[in-house]
Amino acid sequence: MSHANARLTVYGRTLLVHRVLEEGMPVAHAAALMGISRQCAHRWVSRYRTEGEHGLQDRSSRPHHCPSRTSAQTEQQVLQARSTHRRGQDWISTRVGVPARTVNRILARHQMPALACLDPVTGEVIRSSKATTHRYEKDRPGQLVHVDVKKIGKIPDGGGWRAHGRAATAALKGRRPKIGYDYVHSMVDDCSRLSYSEALPDETGPTCAGFLARAAVYFAEHGIDRIERVMTDNALAYKNSQAFKAAVAAVGARQKFIRPHCPWQNGKVERYNRTLAQEWAYSQAWASNAERTDGLARWLHEYNTERGHTALGGKTPAQRVSST
Repeated sequence: MSHANARLTVYGRTLLVHRVLEEGMPVAHAAALMGISRQCAHRWVSRYRTEGEHGLQDRSSRPHHCPSRTSAQTEQQVLQARSTHRRGQDWISTRVGVPARTVNRILARHQMPALACLDPVTGEVIRSSKATTHRYEKDRPGQLVHVDVKKIGKIPDGGGWRAHGRAATAALKGRRPKIGYDYVHSMVDDCSRLSYSEALPDETGPTCAGFLARAAVYFAEHGIDRIERVMTDNALAYKNSQAFKAAVAAVGARQKFIRPHCPWQNGKVERYNRTLAQEWAYSQAWASNAERTDGLARWLHEYNTERGHTALGGKTPAQRVSST
């Protein structure tokens, strides 16, 4: 969801308005098709007629007036107590005279770091949190790409446990030969989310280098002519392989590594891996590994050209590339 209280994303609202105003579909039918009430559908159509596309954007649910909100003076007392004494919400609550949950909300509102991240002596931040301090997005396609590998188990001919159930496959578990894994190499553009993936037999340096070269060609065919930086984790195939370093130089880019043990810094491709697993790898009971591999290209085309992305305001990656 693009908004905590919204039933539809911006793309879904646009699709609703298109079906009602351009295709002539009755509002009740469009609402039932998209799983919302008629009142909700009428509200979005009316807002579009009044305000245009701007009326379909997210709006804050925050009320205009909050008479019960904690005063600014009390908030400063809470922040001062946290900075001076470096104590938790329960201790601060008794000193300032507000509930512990209120203290917690005040600290979160002002983005105060957790006590676990602070030096107990000086109060300075000495440990990284498991979330970046701000969400970033590059200004133009190709300025930064994220590269990663996801390992998924191969599917035996005839289908695995998803097709036949665990009980039917448990008896053969120890007798059939091991078939290993597919290594799904992926590259995601930071600005546009344009993505490219291949299921390859390993994750060695030469394999990663070959993938990078083919991914660069794919990006060029879809409007991203130049790649400036390539971000990866600290796997040996990326860090020590001369073949991969040569491939990065061949596409005219510089290599950039995330901080060790901080995978969220490569979060765009990590989130893409999750989507890839849900919508392709484990989306159905495949009859064979070859069938699943063949389906990757079709899913990738849909992801880049048909599937609207919340982070892009409902646009597809292809539309974001063409608009920039």
